[in-house]
Amino acid sequence: MKNLKTLFAMVTVVGLLTGCAATPKNTRDLSTYTANMPKSILVMPPVNESPDTRATNSCWSTVIMPVAEAGYYVFPITVVDTMFKENGVYNGADAQTVSPKKLQEIFGADAALYIKVKEYGSKYQVIQTVATVAVEAKLVDLKTGELLWEGTEKQVLSNGNNNAGLVGMLVGALVDQISNHLSDKAYVLSGTVSHLLYSPRLSQQKGLLYGPRSPNFAQNTLTPQR
Repeated sequence: MKNLKTLFAMVTVVGLLTGCAATPKNTRDLSTYTANMPKSILVMPPVNESPDTRATNSCWSTVIMPVAEAGYYVFPITVVDTMFKENGVYNGADAQTVSPKKLQEIFGADAALYIKVKEYGSKYQVIQTVATVAVEAKLVDLKTGELLWEGTEKQVLSNGNNNAGLVGMLVGALVDQISNHLSDKAYVLSGTVSHLLYSPRLSQQKGLLYGPRSPNFAQNTLTPQR
């Protein structure tokens, strides 16, 4: 009987610990975000910290859809790109040094989304090809310069096939390497990264908040803010 009581106590403790782990507390401080909820977002040209020159345009083009679907007006990147170039700004690193006040004057946006591409591209190994995309982003209020939100996301995609045998894997890796010269697999992966990074997932404490244009805007208040 004593052993049964001890066992029951241990199971109870484990159950309590498991229950706590299954319901994470909200640790995101979104008070500044909700107090300065933007209606329009200027997606800045990304800073490319990877060796792949395709990273900037590839990641930039995949951001618009999830941010717009989250409920914000997003300035078309063709317009943004043209405006910067007409003012002598030709890359993300220079664009992101422009002051928030100046950006607000030029574009009239409520907030700007600053993006850094930390990793981008495919690495060719002996028996597989690994595509990686890693991005950091932050949302800044252009009137006050305050940080509203920030997040990171990294995704890795491998074409390795352990059931193909050594010869099959070598041939598959060779074919994949040749095809990657014709198509950018990291571009497809960057779309996944953008979706996971920006799409609102309030229950998981990830993504942007729903914007004023979203029918789910009221859900922002359903998640307690710290």
